[in-house]
Amino acid sequence: MTAAADKTNVKRLIHRANYRGFREMDLILGGFAKEYAHTFSAEELIQFETVMDEKDHDIYDWICGVKPVPTQHDTPLFARLAVYKPSIIK
Repeated sequence: MTAAADKTNVKRLIHRANYRGFREMDLILGGFAKEYAHTFSAEELIQFETVMDEKDHDIYDWICGVKPVPTQHDTPLFARLAVYKPSIIK
């Protein structure tokens, strides 16, 4: 992937994370993506996109500990996401 393609992918990812339709996930995923997506490795970008393919309420339940995180998403990246606090909450 070229640097330009990577930058475009990160911008698209941030936009997608910010406009999900479930306000809590917009804040969590969007804030996390804005703050960290530029530092993600190629593998972490794929992991984050894979998480974002899931339903918002499922992701929220995993973050809140209501449901266990599925094995395929149980990564160091998801662990960082789960403890992330949007600036509105900090």
